[in-house]
Amino acid sequence: MSLPQLSPELLDQHPEILSNHRNLLALPEKIIQFGTGVLLRGLPDYFVNKANQQGIFNGRIVVVKSTSSGGTDAFNQQQSLYSHSIRGIVNGKQVDETVINCAISRTLAASEDWAVILKCAHNPELKIAISNTTEVGIQLADDDIFASPPTSFPGKLTAYLYERFKAFGGSKESGMVIVPTELIVGNGTKLRSIVLEQASRHQLGDAFINWLENDNFFCNSLVDRIVPGKPDAESVALISEKLGFRDDLLIISEVYALWAIEGDAHIRSVLSFAEADSGVVIEPDIDLYRELKLRLLNGTHTLSSGLCFLHGLETVKESMDTPEIAQFVTDLMLNELAPSIPFSVDPQRAQEFGNQVLDRFRNPFIRHQLIDITVQYTAKMKMRNIPTLLQHYKNTDEAPLLFARGFAAFLNFMKPVVHKDDAYYGELNGQPYSIRCDSAPYFDEKWKNSASPIDLAQQVLSDIELWDTDLTLLPGFADAVKENMVDKVEVLTIVPKN
Repeated sequence: MSLPQLSPELLDQHPEILSNHRNLLALPEKIIQFGTGVLLRGLPDYFVNKANQQGIFNGRIVVVKSTSSGGTDAFNQQQSLYSHSIRGIVNGKQVDETVINCAISRTLAASEDWAVILKCAHNPELKIAISNTTEVGIQLADDDIFASPPTSFPGKLTAYLYERFKAFGGSKESGMVIVPTELIVGNGTKLRSIVLEQASRHQLGDAFINWLENDNFFCNSLVDRIVPGKPDAESVALISEKLGFRDDLLIISEVYALWAIEGDAHIRSVLSFAEADSGVVIEPDIDLYRELKLRLLNGTHTLSSGLCFLHGLETVKESMDTPEIAQFVTDLMLNELAPSIPFSVDPQRAQEFGNQVLDRFRNPFIRHQLIDITVQYTAKMKMRNIPTLLQHYKNTDEAPLLFARGFAAFLNFMKPVVHKDDAYYGELNGQPYSIRCDSAPYFDEKWKNSASPIDLAQQVLSDIELWDTDLTLLPGFADAVKENMVDKVEVLTIVPKN
């Protein structure tokens, strides 16, 4: 017998699951969100839903799907309801709970519903914009903001804000609080500069530019919660059986949750959902939160994911269950990355944060797929790890050997063997794997034209355009990377998982 699908009607029949859902579903729209990904649904949307449950924020989210992959069918079928399984260990005690999230009002596809999306700009209560379009999403593009829709996310946002400016005559009250969550340093500052540049390029007028500059607030922010991609079939089946219904939008996350937002009292008043959870931090300076998370959690993920994957492992938890890999990850994080954070951080604070991250990596309930961590691998390596590497060499001339191993694994992972339908695939043990990185064409060309893996390493390391610096000039680093290019399966002495 198949399970019924999650829907408002199902909740009507089973008030024990969620009794106040109809009140939550009737709340007005107050946020527009660019992105449907699990990180947004597992963190910002989680906080909004929690605040609504407590009667604090009392607003819902219009979600804009910008990418062409997939559709909005599952969201439409479930009226954007979804279940969120939160699992982990806190203070030695197991946490395993499921929340029904009612925060999303509707999900619109930019390619099909652009006129409807622009109409949202006319809503006076909708004063917040959130986004997560990956590290490469906040880029200045040769865009047409009058297209339906513009190509880039900043182009879409510029068009949306211009529509709002016109709808309300540029009133001060119509200004918005914009909080990008893309994991780049100064994400709000960068997005603001691109929107202003697009406004200038499209000659939208001084009045609009003044309104952008004075009445809209682009907040730098940092998100920190492990929310893996689509859960595996076994986890879905077990959770569905426990819940008693099927949910095509089910997400799973760890317990830990942090959303640090740079802002003042005005920002705090607009983002009133922050009152519902201490995990939402609104402070004038969030650099410390950003650096710890970016360099230790994300940096370690990036430097270890390719290496672990090439050794036949599938998840972060499996990696931490493999003694040699767990030791590599621990030593890399605590002994090489933590002392080299390019920011003034108390060493004890860095070590404490690092040990906390290691515990999160060991979470028995999270199946964080290594292949998902490698998405946009090159951009992540540059943003998360190269500044740490350069800081390391300000402290010492000794090559960071574990960093070099992880970097070599990255180069080996980025070796396409198949190019089909604009997609690139590597190969491991005779099986293809997807290389989902904008730099895949670059590496395809480099690998084809290199005389050997060592030659490939030399070319890529010395590419100033790729890294904004010549990494071969760092004492001993190129040699250490090349030593690990000889055989990608022997970076560590590990027997691949059967």
